[in-house]
Amino acid sequence: VQLVESGGGLVQPGGSLRLSCATSDLTLDYYVIGWFRQAPGKEREGVSCIFSSEDSTYYADSVKGRFTISRDNAKNTVYLQMNSLKPEDTAVYYCGAVWKNYIRATLGTDSCQGFEEYTYWGQGTQVTVSS
Repeated sequence: VQLVESGGGLVQPGGSLRLSCATSDLTLDYYVIGWFRQAPGKEREGVSCIFSSEDSTYYADSVKGRFTISRDNAKNTVYLQMNSLKPEDTAVYYCGAVWKNYIRATLGTDSCQGFEEYTYWGQGTQVTVSS
């Protein structure tokens, strides 16, 4: 199973990018999707996740109000819209997928907040915010 991230690049501070996470190996509607990032010399950070819909999402405080996660089930793709980008958003961004019922069975919840044991991962896409 391979998740493929795309949409990264170089953008000026204050700019926007939309990252995509797609796969032909899974039906993403059945999976919780999480976005993580890792900057050089720093630990991996959970950025956002979506359980079923925009009503069941989580955002790290560092991106709240600037990033929006969404699904397009028809395209089997999850997006991370990133606005008002800052230099500190520079990192490699990864998406991960885990079966929704796994979280329900192990945590007894429909929340993905704080969950990091994703089953499948992509290779990452570089986001660089610089003038």
